[in-house]
Amino acid sequence: MTTGVRRRMGVEERRQQLIGVALELFSHRSPDDVSIDEIAAAAGISRPLVYHYFPGKQSLYEAALRRAADELAGLFEEPHDGPLGARLLRVMGRFFDFVDEHGPGFSALMRGGPAVGSSTTHAMIDGVRQAAYDQILAHLGVAEPSPRLALVVRSWVSLAESTALIWLDGRLVPRGELELQLVHDFAALAAVSAAYDEEMAGVLAEILSREPADGPFGDLVGRLVRLAPLVVPGQRLR
Repeated sequence: MTTGVRRRMGVEERRQQLIGVALELFSHRSPDDVSIDEIAAAAGISRPLVYHYFPGKQSLYEAALRRAADELAGLFEEPHDGPLGARLLRVMGRFFDFVDEHGPGFSALMRGGPAVGSSTTHAMIDGVRQAAYDQILAHLGVAEPSPRLALVVRSWVSLAESTALIWLDGRLVPRGELELQLVHDFAALAAVSAAYDEEMAGVLAEILSREPADGPFGDLVGRLVRLAPLVVPGQRLR
């Protein structure tokens, strides 16, 4: 038998509830368009009570972004078993799951949203990028990357971010194709760098030596081989 008496939340529990409610609302609409009144109504509390836990919308927004940033950074964690191509493809699958589910919130996080210019927001964005960078290096088994390898990994992290933001504007390219293309992009960036640097050539050779023919990197090689007759030095493209 229920008494109808609602259990009173503790301070931290209520704060976490409000963060979750705000993040859910921000996931479907731009944070600029979500009011404190809406957040209060969704949480089942009064507007003044929201201000009791957060001094303003900005602080609640930043707390919601912190949770989103922590979740986003964790998406790049992956067991280091099996070929790198398959690992990166799983990472991209989780990454686009997040982007798909939290579109406006993801855009707000990566573009700054209402907190443009905020040092706190910039620090969160940088933290996500650094976590992704560190995880990719861990997948490669490299503790101290060469300048060229660091450039490849950071360029790829930036490419994944910008690709996701562009994709959100209409979702015109099938998600699965983009996920695979981004894995191919990593191999392509590494291959171009390897053409200029022996150390990078060694890194690429080590990666490819562990890749099966039917994996994402093998798929890229097959696609390039099929293109080869169309691109002959000294001749026009057909």
